[in-house]
Amino acid sequence: MSPNIYSRLDRNALNGSVPSNLNNLTSVVELNLAHNELSGPLPDLTGMNSLNYLDLSNNSFHKSEAPIWFSTLESLTTLVIEYGSLHGSVPQKLFALPQLQQVKLRNNALNDTLNMGGISGRQLTLVDLQNNEISSITLGSGYKNTLILIGNPVCDTALGNTNYCQLQQQSAKPYSTSLANCGSKSCPADQKVSPQSCDCAYPYQGTFYFRGPSFRELSNDNTFHSLEMSLWVKLDLTPGSVSLQNPFFNIDDYLQVQLELFPPTGKYFNRSEVERIGFSLSNQTYKPPHEFGPYYFIASPYTFQAERGETSISSRQVIGIATGCTILVLLLVALAIYAIQQKKLAERAIGLSRPFASWAPSGNDSEGAPQLKGARWFSYDELKKCTGNFSERNEIGSGGYGKVYRGTLANGQVIAIKRAQHGSMQGGQEFKTEIELLSRVHHKNLVGLVGFCFEQGEQVLVYEYMPNGSLRENLSGKTSIYLDWKRRLRVALGSARGLAYLHELANPPIIHRDVKSTNILLDQNLTAKVGDFGLSKLVSDSSKGHVSTQVKGTLGYLDPEYYMTQQLTEKSDVYSFGVVMLELITAKQPIEKGKYVVREMRTAINKNDEEHYGLSNMIDPVIRNMPNLIGFTRFVDVAMQCVEEAAADRPTMSEVVKMLESILQNDGLETNSTSASSSITDFGTAIAASRHPYNKEALQRKEINDTHAFDYSGGYTLPTNVEPK
Repeated sequence: MSPNIYSRLDRNALNGSVPSNLNNLTSVVELNLAHNELSGPLPDLTGMNSLNYLDLSNNSFHKSEAPIWFSTLESLTTLVIEYGSLHGSVPQKLFALPQLQQVKLRNNALNDTLNMGGISGRQLTLVDLQNNEISSITLGSGYKNTLILIGNPVCDTALGNTNYCQLQQQSAKPYSTSLANCGSKSCPADQKVSPQSCDCAYPYQGTFYFRGPSFRELSNDNTFHSLEMSLWVKLDLTPGSVSLQNPFFNIDDYLQVQLELFPPTGKYFNRSEVERIGFSLSNQTYKPPHEFGPYYFIASPYTFQAERGETSISSRQVIGIATGCTILVLLLVALAIYAIQQKKLAERAIGLSRPFASWAPSGNDSEGAPQLKGARWFSYDELKKCTGNFSERNEIGSGGYGKVYRGTLANGQVIAIKRAQHGSMQGGQEFKTEIELLSRVHHKNLVGLVGFCFEQGEQVLVYEYMPNGSLRENLSGKTSIYLDWKRRLRVALGSARGLAYLHELANPPIIHRDVKSTNILLDQNLTAKVGDFGLSKLVSDSSKGHVSTQVKGTLGYLDPEYYMTQQLTEKSDVYSFGVVMLELITAKQPIEKGKYVVREMRTAINKNDEEHYGLSNMIDPVIRNMPNLIGFTRFVDVAMQCVEEAAADRPTMSEVVKMLESILQNDGLETNSTSASSSITDFGTAIAASRHPYNKEALQRKEINDTHAFDYSGGYTLPTNVEPK
C-alpha cells in the first residue's frame, strides 16, 4: 500500500500553470496550493480519489465554471476555493459526497440557483458562499447546519431575514473533554481537575499541531474520543487520564489542540514518566489515529514536586519514609556484599582478559593502560546492560563509524554510547591515543568524554548525552525547540568558544577539521557543544602555522584553500564555522539545488538595507519577521569575514569570540550561553587540487545531505607519546 502524501505548497510565490498530469498523484490526501501566483486553467483533479482536503484559494486561475470533477472526489472532506474566478452554478452532486464536511467558495462569481435539495451528505456542517451572485436557493429538509449567503442577491429577497443572511450563525461548539462528572469542582490556580478522578493535580501539558487532518468538523465527539483513547493506550496511561481542550485551525491551517495528561495516582508525574511521555510525543514515536495525519508537539515546562518546594508530609508518608529507610539500609548491606563479590570477580576477569595488554609493547597492562583525565573504563557487560543489550529502541544514530545508543548508568546518568562496527575500527594504539586526547579536553562548549570500552573485540566511546540533538536537527524543524534569534546568537558564541579552546588552550592545539551544524550539539539548557573530534589533527610547535595532510571534511563546510593546497591551519576551522553562522541565518544546508550559500550570500548583500542587508529572501522565516534582529548586520559581517577565500584574511577563533561577545554585550544580552556524526569525505591523496571545490560543475554534481549523529570517528595522525595536560 502506497503511503499517504500531504502536499502543502501554500504561500510560496509559485507561478505559472499547474502541470496537467498532477492528477496522476493518486496517493495525495491533502493538496494546498493557496496564496500563490498560479495562473492558467483550474487543474483537473479527476482520479485523485484519495484526496480529502483541497485548497486552491487566492491565485490567478482563468475564469471558469465550477468543474464537474468536484463531485467525483469520493474521499473529499473539505473544499476551499476562496477569492477565485468561478462562475456559473455549484454542481448539485457536490453536496452529496459521503465524506464532505465543509465547502468554502466565498468571493467568487457563482450565480444561478443553489440547489441543495434532498441530497446533502450527512456529515456536511458548513457551506460558505459569501459574496457571490446567487439569486435563489433550493434546500432539502434534511440540512440543518450552517449556510452562509451574505453578500448574494438572494439575501435581498424574503430570505434576508433568515440565519443564512445574518452576520453570525450559531455553530456547534468545538469539542472539549467533559468534566460533567466532577460537578463544580475547583482547584488552585496552578492545578487542574482530572477527568478521571475529579481530583486536583499537576498535568503534563502541551500543544498538538496536526498538519493535515482529514476532517474539519471540530464538534464530533467520536473523532476526539478516538484521539483520547489512542493517547492513554499508546502512552501506557490510565483510561480517562487524557484531556483535550480548545481545538481550532490556526493561521497556518494546522489543527491546534491543547493536551493535558494526568498522573495515574497522586498529584505529580515523576521525572522518568515525563521523560518517557515527552520523548514519545516530541519525537513523533507516538502515532495518532490516521485521520489526524502528521503532527508536531510542543510541550510546556513541567515543574516537579521537589521544585515546587512542597515539604509538608502526612503520617502515612512518615511511615512510608521510615519503611523506605529500613529497606535502604538492608539494600546497602546487600550492595556491600555484592560489591566485595564483584571486586573479586573483576580482579579475576582482569587477570584473564588483561584488556590493556595489547596497548603496551612489553605486554604489561600497567604500561599499556591509557593515561586518562576525567574519563573511565567501562566493561562491555556494563554497557550492554545500560543499553538493553544494544537494543534497537535505544539506538539514536548510525553511520559509517557504527551506531550510537542512549544508555542509563546505574547512578541514573544518561550517556551516549558510540559503538564502532567491524571494518571501521582503529588499531589498539590508535584507539588508545584518541581516548587520551579526548579525555583531557575539557570545556563547557565541548562534548565531554565520559569513558571508553576496549574488550571482547569492541571499541566503544562513551560521551555525555545531549538531549536536544544537533543544531542541524533544530534548524530543520525536526525537533520542537524554537530557536529565536537570541538563542542562535548564543549558540554561535558557545560553539566559537569551544573551537577557540581547541585552537589556543588545548596542549597541543587541535584543529577540528569537520566543523558543521551536525557536530554542534545542544544540551538540556540549549548550551552549544562542539562534538566529534574523530577527524581532529594535533598541531605540534614545530608545525605551528600549517600541517600538510590528506584533505578530509564535509563539502559545503570545507575550506577551499585547504582543499586546493593541502595546507591545514586553524583558519580552515574558521571558514567552516563561518558557514555554520550563515546556516544560523538561513536554516538551510550550505549546498541546496546546486547553489552554495557563501556565494549566494556574497551576491545578495546590500548594505544600504540597514535592517536585513538585502538578505530578507534568504533569512529563515522563523526569525525574519521578528521585530528586532539584534546585531544582525554585524553578525553577517563576522560570518563573511570567516568565509574569506584567503585564510590570511580570516580572523582567528578568539577574535570571532570577541566580536560575537561584543554583539551580545552592546545590545544588553548576557554572553554566558543559556543554553555527532561526521559525514566526512576523504578528498584524495596529498596532491593539491587544481579546481575550486565550489565551482559550478562541482555544485551541480553534489548536494549536502543531513546526516545521523556520530557517523565517523578516527583516522587522524598523532605523535606516538601523548602526555596528559
